[in-house]
Amino acid sequence: MQKKIFCICFVFLCIIGIYCGYSIENEQKNIVKEDEQLDYAKLAADENSQMENLLKENYEAVKPPESEKKEEVKSEKGDVKAIEIDIEKLKDVACLKKTFYQVDSSTSISADKLDVEKLLGADLSIQEDVDGPQILIYHTHSQEGYSDSVKGDESTTVIGVGDYLAQILEEEYGFKVLHHKGKYDVNDRDHAYSNAESKIKKIIKEHPSIQLVIDLHRDGVLEGTRLVTDIDGKKTAQIMFFNGLSYTNSVGEIEYLKNPYIDTQLAMSFQMQFKAAEYYPGLTRRIYLKGYRYNMHVCPKTMLVEVGAQTNTLEEAKNAMIPLANVISKVIRK
Repeated sequence: MQKKIFCICFVFLCIIGIYCGYSIENEQKNIVKEDEQLDYAKLAADENSQMENLLKENYEAVKPPESEKKEEVKSEKGDVKAIEIDIEKLKDVACLKKTFYQVDSSTSISADKLDVEKLLGADLSIQEDVDGPQILIYHTHSQEGYSDSVKGDESTTVIGVGDYLAQILEEEYGFKVLHHKGKYDVNDRDHAYSNAESKIKKIIKEHPSIQLVIDLHRDGVLEGTRLVTDIDGKKTAQIMFFNGLSYTNSVGEIEYLKNPYIDTQLAMSFQMQFKAAEYYPGLTRRIYLKGYRYNMHVCPKTMLVEVGAQTNTLEEAKNAMIPLANVISKVIRK
């Protein structure tokens, strides 16, 4: 009898132990998942707090020697560069990465992908004598809004910011733009990229004149973080160019997320960042490199751009479209 009682108690304790272990394991997984979600926001908060020092350090890293300085450097359109960047210093990959990139801990990038001469030497110009739209703007995450967005009014969200970018590109620079306002994250943000992929491919197939695709987003940061700068006397949301590398440190090359255009897109984000640094210091955060694909395989010249965060106002986000449109024009019109 005592043996039976002992056996029953032993089995009962084992079951409790297994259940507790399972619960703890699940709890740990949930904590890790939450930590992963917060990690990106923490990086943005840290970056924001360090931005003033980074700008000073970055300028020191890329400014030319005193003997090579010019009083002012003008572009072909007559607008003045704020700084002249010393490309020789950026041939040092460590300097280049520190100055221009934020590499997510999930991925890594080899030095041969960050050859500054190749990045700047890539021809990213588009053909302009075509019938139909040359630029496609869309939003994988259409529901992203700002601190003063009005519920139910898409014109006060990232879609409204896309409208303003399209307007500037058309009216000020003469590009033909298609702004697609499809909603792929309503009640299903986790599958937004897969939901959007087939439709974006279809649009590009229906409009073969499209040569540049812009997926316009709004970032998410910790409350209290402000991604804002001053451009021409206006409070302006900082923007961030983003690249997916289809490579993670744990897996390596991700075979089911192939993207044959990674090199072109690295050149695209770098040239955008470079021009922004020359003409609008402080406008951009560092280029963010992450491990997955983010539908950047749909077109060779594809950009993913984060405009401010939920703590920015709509006006600040719209103000960022003025310099962004100028930078886009400088890169794709040569």
